[in-house]
Parts: sequence; C-alpha cells; structure tokens
Amino acid sequence: MDFVVRPEQKIPARQYDVVVAGGGTGGVFAAIAAARGGAKTALIESKGYVGGIAAEGGCGLHSFYNLWKPFNVEKRMVIRGIPEEFIQRLFRAGGCSGHNETLMRPEYDNDTLCVDVEIYKFIALEMLREAGVQALLNTHAVDVIKEGGRITGIVTESHQGSEAVLGKVFIDATGYGDISARAGAKFSEPNDYPVVNSMGVGGVDIDKYYDFLKDKGVLFEYARGPRSGRQNQIIRVDGAWAKIDPKLGEAVKELGMSGVTTTLHDNYFMFIKVNFKMAVSPSNRDALAEAEYELRRRQQAALELLRSTIPGAANAFIARTASTITIRRARCIECDYDIPLDEILNCTHYPDEVFSYGFHDSAPRIQIKGGKTYGLPYRTMLVKGLDNLFAIGMMITSDHEAHMSTRNTVSCMAMGQASGTAAALCVKNGLGGIRDLPYAKLYEALKLGNVWFDAEVPYK
Repeated sequence: MDFVVRPEQKIPARQYDVVVAGGGTGGVFAAIAAARGGAKTALIESKGYVGGIAAEGGCGLHSFYNLWKPFNVEKRMVIRGIPEEFIQRLFRAGGCSGHNETLMRPEYDNDTLCVDVEIYKFIALEMLREAGVQALLNTHAVDVIKEGGRITGIVTESHQGSEAVLGKVFIDATGYGDISARAGAKFSEPNDYPVVNSMGVGGVDIDKYYDFLKDKGVLFEYARGPRSGRQNQIIRVDGAWAKIDPKLGEAVKELGMSGVTTTLHDNYFMFIKVNFKMAVSPSNRDALAEAEYELRRRQQAALELLRSTIPGAANAFIARTASTITIRRARCIECDYDIPLDEILNCTHYPDEVFSYGFHDSAPRIQIKGGKTYGLPYRTMLVKGLDNLFAIGMMITSDHEAHMSTRNTVSCMAMGQASGTAAALCVKNGLGGIRDLPYAKLYEALKLGNVWFDAEVPYK
C-alpha cells in the first residue's frame, strides 16, 4: 500500500464539557443524561439520525424486567430511569407496543416490547434536543487529540470540512470502539458473531403467519398487544421453520434468516433478519463492503422465500432496510474490570454497580439464577490507560457468553445513562479523571435519575 503525508492543518474547534461519539443505543442515553446533569454536551453521529441497532434492527426490546415466570418470583421492572421514560414517550407517540408478556417461551424472556423504527428515531432526536444536546449528525469521528493519558478532542469530518470537538470527558459509544482504538487503548477483535441487516417487509399478514406456524406445529413464541389501533392483536411471532421441511430448513440456514418478527401495523413485518458470518472482524473496511453486498443479496433471496412460504404473501415487498450493517461486536475494549460469566449467572452485586440487570440471550441454556439480577460495575466502563474515556455498549466484556448478556439493547441503554451521569458529575466537580468520582455521588445521582438497584449498595 502506498502512503501519503498529510500536511499540518489548522481547523476550527468547538468546546464542550462532555463529548459522546456514536448516537446509537447507548450513546443517545449517555448524551441525554450528561446534558440533564448540567454538562454542555455534544453527540457525534455519522448518520443523519440516531438510535443505532435499536432503530435499525427493528426487533423487540426485551429485558426491562427480571425473568419472573419460570422461577415463580416477584415481577420487577429492573431497568427504569431514562430508558423507561423514553419507552413511555415512544408509546404515547404510537411508536411501541408497551410492555407485553411473551407467551409460550417464558424460560427465555417474559417481556416483549415491539417498536416502530421510524418513530423511535424521531423521539430519540426530540429528547436529545429537549435536553440541550448538540447533535452533530452526518459527522464522522476520524481521530483523537491526546495529551498524555487524556483525550482533549475528537477530530471530525463533515460536508463542511474538518473540525475539532474538544471536551473534558469523552464517551465511546461507537460500537466499533473507534475512539478507544485511536486513543491507544488495548483491544481484541473476537469476531465471534455474525453481522446482520434487517428489512421491513410489507404485504404480509402476521395473523396468517401465526396460523401457518401453529398449523404446522412449529410455533414456539408469540405475544399480543396493540396493532393498527386495536388491542390484543398478534404483534410478535417466532417458529422453527427447519421443522416444517428439511429443504426449507436448509434454505433458511444458508440465508442466516431468523423466523422471528414483530409489528405494530397490519400487513407489515417490522423486521426480518438475515445474518452473515464474516471471516474477519467487521472493523475491516473492505471485508465489510463485501458483507454489505452479501447481506443485501440474502435479503432478496429471503423475500422470495417469504413469498413462497407464508400464505397470502405472494406480493410481499421490502419496505425498508438498515442503512448499514448492524453488528453485535467489533473491537472489545480493555477496561478496568472485565465482568465474568459466573458473576453474571450467580447474581453478583458490587460496591460500585451502576444498575441491575437480569437477562441473558442464551437462556434457557445459560440462565441467570432464580429470576434475580446482577449489577454492572462502574469499573467495566473505564477504558484502561485513559483518564477521561468511557466505553459503553457492545464494546465491553471479553467472554462471549458473558457478553451475551451485557451487549443486549436495554443493558446498553442503562449503560448510557450511567456513563452520561458520571461524565457530568466529573465535570461539575472539577475532577482530574473519571476514576476520581466518589461512588456515593454517582449512586445518589443515579437514584435521583430513577435507576433501580436490586441490591443494597454498601458505598459508605
């Protein structure tokens, strides 16, 4: 590969207290929390909208509650605060189903929450604006500016050129770990998940899909809720296509297609996912470009499969796709603490935890015990070797099975509120680094922000 030397360049700079890179699932809530905490906050997002995988995947947002049914324990909402405030706002706007109980598969998750992805994007932007966040959309974070172990700014590129976004505390919510990597943080690239693109499909009837799976004896999950202005309608369905016919099962497997879908509207599936396992990490640009093509090829083939399989779907069509590949992991950033699987499954709580959580995506094969919760320690978000950088979302937790809990959408939302609250407190108290924040101050601020803690936290 040839190289060039870029000439030294003087670029304009903006000054903020807290800078959040990445307007995805966690980044939105981090920015809102930081701004509400009194910090002048910027959010850098490469797309023209925010919401990330929660908005692009179109899937159900489960796990706000503990897993109460299979263990016959008290039903508790364990994720509250800004995430639940957002859900209530989304519900009032007609953008989600609210919390509905999952039927037939309680050992996996008891809570089904279906979203309208376009309304999700709007409400997220609206709440950012109301909080006073400066949303720098259509803006790419391309480099960092450092002084010793501190980041002082992020270099960005947009249609108006290069710019430096300066700050006191930074939150890497990019999903890919771009800011952490450019700042010199240690990381690994496990490449242990397939990449995904989801499509919304019009001209299909979810009631007919439900009946089809039920008649074939392969229905294993569904939920009821509001749909097109009517209550108690089918809004989520999943079934084992491979059990219908071996050839059908092989076709589904080759496409990496999942049988689950949700909807809030008649004659529309909000998402059908197709997956593709890359040979290398999705941080590889050229390989990612090939995967983008492959997933869109698979979408076209999946559409034909839906048309030929589901009754009444002969004229189905793709109504939306995600603008880019969605990932479950790229870089795994080395932080001060790497939460292990046994502590998650054994419901461990910590003297520095920032929220409680009780969902595992591999249930019932891997199950958090007794319908209880574990706590996420503050230390898990502190990027090792850097004084003022948080990493949140899918970038933390090295063990794949442990990551199958912490990476989930609602966990990422809660991480966002925790990191944004902490960042604002660090600025407000003039602290030299994010490790200097007294936990008592953070705990009280999170409690005031309606964050739920399942266990007594002995911080005194």
